Amino acid sequence: MFVIGNLLIALADILDIALTIYMWVIIIAALVSWVNPDPYNPVVRILYGLTEPVLRPVRRLIGFRLGPVDISPMIVILLIYFIKKFLIVTLIELGYKLK
Repeated sequence: MFVIGNLLIALADILDIALTIYMWVIIIAALVSWVNPDPYNPVVRILYGLTEPVLRPVRRLIGFRLGPVDISPMIVILLIYFIKKFLIVTLIELGYKLK
């Protein structure tokens, strides 16, 4: 059973790193959107390509209810934080119990 426990701990660590990187990508994309960047810039295209599939459904659900301020990046970051504190911690604890 220790193999499955180690596998769960490793998966939780990898998921934690991936979510942290994605959170920083969202923060960078939000900061870049403040300066009205060139939409044909390759870096901007990559940032929007990575973030828009997640931000678009959140924008559809909440809309722009706070005026022209887009709060969808903040909501997605809070969801990522929740996933990190709930799912990843749960996987790590389960992995240690299986050891």
